[in-house]
Amino acid sequence: MAIIYKIFRADEYAAFLRDGHTDGAPIDIKDGYIHFSTAEQVAETAAKHFGGEEGLVLLGLESNQLGQDLTWEPSRGGALFPHLYRVLHASDVLWARDLPIVDGHHDFGELGR
Repeated sequence: MAIIYKIFRADEYAAFLRDGHTDGAPIDIKDGYIHFSTAEQVAETAAKHFGGEEGLVLLGLESNQLGQDLTWEPSRGGALFPHLYRVLHASDVLWARDLPIVDGHHDFGELGR
């Protein structure tokens, strides 16, 4: 089982819960797919795209359950990142939890809980 991660701002997550599905954050909509990160990538993703932002929510998803709409494509430094080419459904999410800032950095704690 390979868990991948999505970070949403509080308003994006609230809309996702309300609607039961999402096309993603504005950057996802602009790029035409929903960006995810692996456990090894997610802290860097948070620092690069969400540095210092409070009120974030971290979602964990099982990559194998997303089917062939999930594609692994090169991005930063040639690393493969998971990209979802379909709507994300609430039923796709294994868990969600707050992503607090501790000592100036987002605290990921034990990933996968």
